[in-house]
Amino acid sequence: MMPHDRKILRQHTRQNQNTNRRRPRFASNSFHTKMGSNSKADPISLTFHDSCLRMSDVQLLHGPHWLNDQILSFYYEYLAHMKYKTNADLHFIAPEITQCMKYMGDQELKQLLDQSNTTGKPFIFFALNDNETTDAGGSHWSLLVFSRPEKTFYHFDSYGNNNTGNSLELMNKIKELLGVRMAKFRPMRCLQQANGYDCGIHVICMTDHIADYLNRYEVIDGLPSLHIDTVKAKRTELLKLILSLGGKG
Repeated sequence: MMPHDRKILRQHTRQNQNTNRRRPRFASNSFHTKMGSNSKADPISLTFHDSCLRMSDVQLLHGPHWLNDQILSFYYEYLAHMKYKTNADLHFIAPEITQCMKYMGDQELKQLLDQSNTTGKPFIFFALNDNETTDAGGSHWSLLVFSRPEKTFYHFDSYGNNNTGNSLELMNKIKELLGVRMAKFRPMRCLQQANGYDCGIHVICMTDHIADYLNRYEVIDGLPSLHIDTVKAKRTELLKLILSLGGKG
């Protein structure tokens, strides 16, 4: 996602959250809200473009912990602003925005997509949470990727078909607004997690894996399998990345 696009998306999301208290909130965000923006108890580790990581977020990478939306949002910012900065075809939508999209009306969702230039993008990545209510919650991440050249929404779930219902719901909500009313839904076989907490790492690794493939071949069909060693190494790589950008670990 380009900087201007992301700014519009987040501004639109904040406006709707301010006018409707029933908008989704995230359990992973609640601690930040309670501690305040300048908390000494949970200091900021890194601010990177439109993402903010606190020490409590970074600590999730040190052990066997479920990753929150701050970590995924940071990595999507990194992909958009650094790794794939020169490829405007790749569009990364932060997980908290994806969650808000699930509860927007058609008119406001269309306005959001149009203003952010999302509508015509060839490839759009959605990090998707399984939270089905507007209250804080959720326990699983999966990845939905739209490929306009293939007129297909590809779903990658590291825990069987656990999040298929949520991904179908999002696809059906946005496909006509994206101008692909007849788009197909294709659940993909992918590397499965070996525990109950690595779904977020799998989403990050799959996003990187698919983006790299699209950057070279411009289609998702034929994507090779993700290797388990990539997943095992990713937490350490993320910590090193945060430190290299001036963050504290």
